[in-house]
Amino acid sequence: MKYIYISIFFILNLFISNTVIADQSVIKELQKGGKIVFIRHSLAPGNGDPENIDLKKCDTQRNLNQEGIEQSKKIGKLFSENNIQIDKVLSSEWCRCKDTARFAFNNYETFKGLNSFYQEKFYKYKDEQIKSLKKYISNWNSEKNLILVTHFVVISEMLNFGTSSGEIVVIDKDYKFIGSIETM
Repeated sequence: MKYIYISIFFILNLFISNTVIADQSVIKELQKGGKIVFIRHSLAPGNGDPENIDLKKCDTQRNLNQEGIEQSKKIGKLFSENNIQIDKVLSSEWCRCKDTARFAFNNYETFKGLNSFYQEKFYKYKDEQIKSLKKYISNWNSEKNLILVTHFVVISEMLNFGTSSGEIVVIDKDYKFIGSIETM
């Protein structure tokens, strides 16, 4: 029985250590700069938004809960404590993305190309948004990192990669996947 516990501990330790090492390698790449960083908005319980959604009124949208606010602050802390240089922070116009950007980085601009198209009423804008986002990335050039705070559907469409709330996905300008960091 003792050997079973030791084996389980050893196997779990391998997984935990690999995650930390993977995160450190992603952080080192971010410290070099010139990366594109997709961040799915922090925790906002629920699915979709109410039918009466108005992008100018946060009370008509699904918003961050306290855990999501803390998660956003943790994202910002990860960047500041690791001296990761940021060129610009762009956010979807949805309040949960703007709040994630605000609590994490303070300064941000909204960009329609990052908006959600999860619900039918917004899906008609999908192709136009993705085209404008790809154009923005293509024209972007900096030694620092570009932060894009957005939604699951946008990240999935752009990178063919599913994300959890607050997950950070790092790519280079050629859309080569560098790694991801879970922030929960």
